This record gives sequence, C-alpha cells and structure tokens, in this order.
Amino acid sequence: MAVQASRRHKRLVLAFTCIGRRVSLLKAFRAAAEGLGVRLEVIGTDVTADSAALQCCDRKVLVSRVDHPEYLSDLLALVRRHQVELLVPTVDLDLKLLARHREAFAEAGCHVLVSAPEVIAICQDKRRTCRFLEARGFCTPRTLSLSEALRKRQPYPLFLKPWDGAAARGNVVVRNRKELEFFGRRLRHCIVQEFIAGPEYTCDAYVDRDLRVRCVVPRQRVAVRGGEVSKARIVKDRMMMERVGRLVEALGAGPGVITIQLIKDRRGRYVFIEINPRFGGGVPLSIEGGANFPAWILAEHLGRAPRIRWDGFRNGLLMLRYDAEVWVRRREEVEHGGV
Repeated sequence: MAVQASRRHKRLVLAFTCIGRRVSLLKAFRAAAEGLGVRLEVIGTDVTADSAALQCCDRKVLVSRVDHPEYLSDLLALVRRHQVELLVPTVDLDLKLLARHREAFAEAGCHVLVSAPEVIAICQDKRRTCRFLEARGFCTPRTLSLSEALRKRQPYPLFLKPWDGAAARGNVVVRNRKELEFFGRRLRHCIVQEFIAGPEYTCDAYVDRDLRVRCVVPRQRVAVRGGEVSKARIVKDRMMMERVGRLVEALGAGPGVITIQLIKDRRGRYVFIEINPRFGGGVPLSIEGGANFPAWILAEHLGRAPRIRWDGFRNGLLMLRYDAEVWVRRREEVEHGGV
C-alpha cells in the first residue's frame, strides 16, 4: 500500500487487554502500521509479567484481574496516562465490562473495538446464542438443559458443554445415559446438544465501523489443541461466506473481527455452534491469506477508507502452528496499572 510522505510519521498508541500469547496478532498490527506509514506504540496488559506477548510490547502494564473491582479503573487510568486511541480486547474475559463502559473510554479519547452489550450477552450465553440462531432461521444443534435431557429419550451421542464456557473447557461427548448422568452432574452450567458430525469451520468476519460485513474468511479446523486451532486451511466456500455474513449482520455485531464456528453436516447444512465477538486464536491464517484485518482497523481509525474485497484472500492456504519461545534475559521495567 502506497503511503504519502506527509503521513509517514503519524503516531498511534494502541493497547491490547489480556494479551497473553497473542504474539502473532501483535506482529500483524505492527506490520499493518508500517504499511500505512504509522508510528505505532503498542501497550500490552496482563496480570503477570511472565506473559510471552507482553515481552513484545513497547510498554508492559500489569493490571488487576478482570473480575477485580479495580480492573476498569486500571484500564481507564492507562488510557488517560498514555493517550491510548485504540483498545483491542483479545479474549472473552473482559468483553462484557468493556462493552458496558465504551462511552467512558470514548470520553477519554479511546475507541474500544467491542460489540454492543446486548451482542456480547447473546454470544457469551450459549443458551441465548441458540435461541437467537433459531429465531433468525439459522441452523443450530437442538439444545436442552441437563434435566430435560435426562427426562426425555435422546439419540446418542450427545454433546455437553457449559453455557458460559470458553476455549472448549468442559466440553465432552457422551455415548449413553450413564455417561450423561456422570458428566452432566459434574459439569457446571451444563447444557446438552445433539451431536453434529462433519468438518468444523471457524469463519473470521470483518465488520466495519458502519457495522457492515465486508469480508468473511472460512477456515477449516484440521486439528485443535487445548481448545485452539493448531492446523487449519482456508476454504473459499462462497455459500458459507454469504450465510455467515447474514448472521453477523442480523446480530448487529462489530466493529472489528467476529469469529463464527460452524459444522458442515452430512446433508450439507451449515450448523452454527458458537459466536465469539473478538479475534479468534487462528486469525493469523486469515491475515496471512490476504484479509488484512489489522490494516483495515487502523485505516478506519485514521479516517482512511481501506480497500476491502469480499473474497480477496487466498484459497487453500494451510497453517501449521508450532510452539515458539520468547527469551527474557533480564527483567525490563514493568508498569503497574492504576494511578
């Protein structure tokens, strides 16, 4: 992307919350800023200094835990102190809080890349997610409470998960009533769903600041480790892209990247199972494939109209992830949140 000399030294301060292991995402934003002629300063927040991605930030800030009463004030103090213009959440933990307090950040001169509170509520309660999908005519697994599943005769296998869970924690497949009783009573906030067989996909949908879906990248999940994709391939399924775009617009999610999970069943139906209103763990594949979400986000923030093609990404690109290391040879200064 050509950059005018007059724009070469624009400075932008961006902060990531709960940055954890998001090294690839951080690097993608740095590369996007370079392409746009922006001098990007990256602030990372976490609860521990022993965070891999934190070591790659220009400023490292320790904050309270998300569920601590001081977490919000820590973030607002950070934003004001360092003149943060853009705040990017990376996990589910603080989405609800950030959504409820978007105006407070806006008053401090900071745009938070988060959906509206009602959207977050629908996505983070899987019971509400299913009701939303059914009401809008999207296919989703039949969903019951544990008591309903035990009371009614159900075809096995069944899929159990917590209605407020994340990263596949607690998810289990049960193959008979005995297993349903055993795991169901041990799983907190358990819901029971019909088991859907077929390849699983994660779709990254880009939503602009006018809440229009501009691009959808389907990624087939080839292998998963610890709830996050370890091998994936881009599959340019145009019908899937269109269906996901309609879903995201019906939800009113955005701006930013919204992650949709679905299964293509044996009948060829797209069965939607999860909606995550944030960057997914496998988003580096979509970015590498040509859907440059960080560049689009930064360009929009700067008032520039990014060039976005609905299907302008590379089909068939395969991502094989591996563990890498961050070496900390000496302790650099770590800032503490709050005033």
